[in-house]
Amino acid sequence: MTRGTKGEGMNEFIAVLEEGEVEGGAMRAVEVDGTPVVVSRSEGGEVCAIANRCTHMGGPLAGGEREGDTVSCPWHGSRFDLCSGEVLRGPAGEPQRRFEARVRAGKIEVRAP
Repeated sequence: MTRGTKGEGMNEFIAVLEEGEVEGGAMRAVEVDGTPVVVSRSEGGEVCAIANRCTHMGGPLAGGEREGDTVSCPWHGSRFDLCSGEVLRGPAGEPQRRFEARVRAGKIEVRAP
């Protein structure tokens, strides 16, 4: 797991991965200022970041099965949109927290919580 820590500024972007680390449907677990996040790239090319712990019982989404732009929790099968965090199938009833992500100078950056 890659860890990024912010400096003194609030809500700043933190470099967490090289841009090429999320190609080909890859999902990567990172930590952004102590918060577990899963980073991926949508089929349309958008870099996306949502909370890595399922809202149902905390399962690690980065260890789940990806299908298109969705991921299923490996513990109980809840399915989420990888970019919006929307619940597409329960048992989870709450969406995943979404984090702003961008690419700058070949690095994927995620806005600190």
